[in-house]
Amino acid sequence: MLRVSRDLAIDENDIEIVFVRASGPGGQNVNKVSTAAQLRFDTRKIALPPDAEQRLVRLAGSRMTKDGVIVIQAFRFRTQERNRADAIERLLEILSEAMVRPKTRRPTRPTLGSKQRRLEGKKRRSDVKAGRGRSGFDD
Repeated sequence: MLRVSRDLAIDENDIEIVFVRASGPGGQNVNKVSTAAQLRFDTRKIALPPDAEQRLVRLAGSRMTKDGVIVIQAFRFRTQERNRADAIERLLEILSEAMVRPKTRRPTRPTLGSKQRRLEGKKRRSDVKAGRGRSGFDD
């Protein structure tokens, strides 16, 4: 069992990982060895609160299929083990971020001091601009 948060743990058997050939530069190693990890995780196998489920859909974005399967490609490293660990770590990161409820914003009012400072700054700026137009000599 992989612990995502205090309320959520996922079974390692629910995570399906296959290794495929990585794209991009790398020479013979890329052409011969299947090191890129493709992780698939069906989110329907875990019980998520409705709000966390909505956040997960938003966070996963294009990595989630219409069927609720998260697909993560990991090909940063040259070995299967490190790519596998990277893919699992990224999955756990997405799930743990989805479990965190955002703080609700409480509207606040500006303090009296902040209002006074703002008005003093506006007055100072007004005086500077007002002083520009006048000529100093009366001929």
